[in-house]
Amino acid sequence: MFGMRNVPLLLLLLMQLLRAGSALDNGLALTPPMGWMSWQRFRCITDCDTYPDECISEQLFRRSADLLVSEGYADVGYEYVIIDDCWLEWNRDNMTNKLVPDRKRFPRGLNVLADHIHNKGLKFGLYQDFGTKTCAGYPGVIDHMALDAETFAKWDVDYVKLDGCNANVSDMAAGYPEFGRLLNETGRPMVYSCSWPAYQSEFGEQPHFESLKRHCNLWRNWDDIDDSFESVMEIVDYFAKNQDSMQPHAGPGHWNDPDMLILGNYGLSYDQSKVQMAIWAVLAAPLIMSNDLAKVRPEIKEILQNRDVIAVNQDPLGIQGKRLLMKQNIEVWRRPIEPKINGEYSYAIAFVSRRVDGSPFPISFTFKELSLFNDNIGYIVQDLFDKNNNLGVFRNESQFKTRVIPNGVNFYKFTAL
Repeated sequence: MFGMRNVPLLLLLLMQLLRAGSALDNGLALTPPMGWMSWQRFRCITDCDTYPDECISEQLFRRSADLLVSEGYADVGYEYVIIDDCWLEWNRDNMTNKLVPDRKRFPRGLNVLADHIHNKGLKFGLYQDFGTKTCAGYPGVIDHMALDAETFAKWDVDYVKLDGCNANVSDMAAGYPEFGRLLNETGRPMVYSCSWPAYQSEFGEQPHFESLKRHCNLWRNWDDIDDSFESVMEIVDYFAKNQDSMQPHAGPGHWNDPDMLILGNYGLSYDQSKVQMAIWAVLAAPLIMSNDLAKVRPEIKEILQNRDVIAVNQDPLGIQGKRLLMKQNIEVWRRPIEPKINGEYSYAIAFVSRRVDGSPFPISFTFKELSLFNDNIGYIVQDLFDKNNNLGVFRNESQFKTRVIPNGVNFYKFTAL
């Protein structure tokens, strides 16, 4: 049910139109947010006696904040520590109706945790749900949106993820903007992550991207990611299929979100991990890891901290890339990036293999196939996963040749000369 169900929906929509001019304008997320979130790896583990190092608790988030700093993630841009679902008591406070963090797992409340995260030079994120209950059954924001927004501000929250379980999809187009407005009214800058397009997609509804851009810093477009390469590629295929409607609306302050990075968990090989990192960089996707930072292997950590790939993701132009073509089951994903020379973009181009035939597959592309336009001078080509591999200059008369392993990726930066 909708949180302001005593107000006619038509009146609420009119209110949103009148407020549209100052709807978001929080100056945040000018590049895709980077950080760490609990959900994919730790889900709703609440038994701290049996799983003391994995349960959703103050200890987990303090440790993750510490590791973001000590393991070098913060140095390359990962800054948000985000609590997902299952942090709450089952009921609101009887006297105040305020949300209450689980008293056993967060015995000192959230301000102490927020202080620890902030003292590390990081930022604090928190999950809630637009519905009557969260996806795991804890209290949602319905009927308490103003109170919850003010509570988040008092808890020094920097990032809010608002899910959409247990709610009417038809109410989301008005309700999500209303909660965003209430967050802004607190005076505390909070990145606002919306979820209503993911719920609309279940019903075949087309998201209202202009409204999303006005009211949200990022939004989940589709299904949750799971810990498998199959799940990663299903999301990739959804983004490719719908790229013409989605891509134009991404940019500084408002991003499409294909969901969390699962590198460092159980489901991806080393090379499949590079595939997710490369495509997320091309998509200008938020880089929100969900893993056990204490157990990420060195070679996966190197992918997650690859400064050249991160620079593509964080490119200040903010242009989301697209799947350009598929040739012999090799997909070409391309994103315009800086530097822009004499009106010609540079590009990040990922060659992603959907092949399973057992050996690296050699393939070549013309200038025209890759939609490159700096005809007379060309591009310097650098391998983004091997900084020592400079491939030289690629010009109009050349054939660009590469050899991609099954379920793997070759990722290059074409810098305009």
